[in-house]
Amino acid sequence: MINKVVGDVAQAMAGVASGASIMISGFGNAGIPAALIRVLSDNDLDNLTLIINAIRRVDECSPALFGERRVARVISTSFRGPDAWPSNFERQWMDGTVALEIQPQGTFAERIRAGGAGIAAFYTPTAVGTPLVEGRELRDFDGQTYVLETALTADVALLRAQKADRFGNLFFQGTQANFGTVMATAATLTIVEVEEISDVPLPPKQVHLPGIYVQRVVQVSRS
Repeated sequence: MINKVVGDVAQAMAGVASGASIMISGFGNAGIPAALIRVLSDNDLDNLTLIINAIRRVDECSPALFGERRVARVISTSFRGPDAWPSNFERQWMDGTVALEIQPQGTFAERIRAGGAGIAAFYTPTAVGTPLVEGRELRDFDGQTYVLETALTADVALLRAQKADRFGNLFFQGTQANFGTVMATAATLTIVEVEEISDVPLPPKQVHLPGIYVQRVVQVSRS
């Protein structure tokens, strides 16, 4: 019988290797898989690509990832935090040891959705006329200029949800869902930390992400 629940975080993250591209859910503090992020540094991984809405959340969960220069590339919509500046990430970006790709938030979400849907690229007017599209392909449609954006996919997606059943079906509490539902469709391996494991299958109305998109689930208390 299908059972996607694993015993601990180390088992959940088994096989995630150096050089991996990793999508990480989260909007503000909602849906941040803090325990899974910490294991990225505990497992001595490096040369990572991180795809996350706000990169400063990684530093908050695991300062060692940038402190020990484990990350090679970041794709994000926001990197400046309210605290001390510059952070380890910002120093590495400024000295050229970490590549940074900044995206408008809607474009970021749509690139991930496109990756999960098998759409290679799309045109959008967002960011046209700004430095974000310099050197990119532009095209006019009905008198308006659009920029070509390619899809985003990843080797791994790390998510946090409120509840799961053993089939990997997920229930998110409010804004906890944020980017997680599309990230799960765009990654080869989706790993989810949850607060609760249901002994019975979740009722259809509670399934916000079907288990077909989830490979591993681990129960982690709120941190």
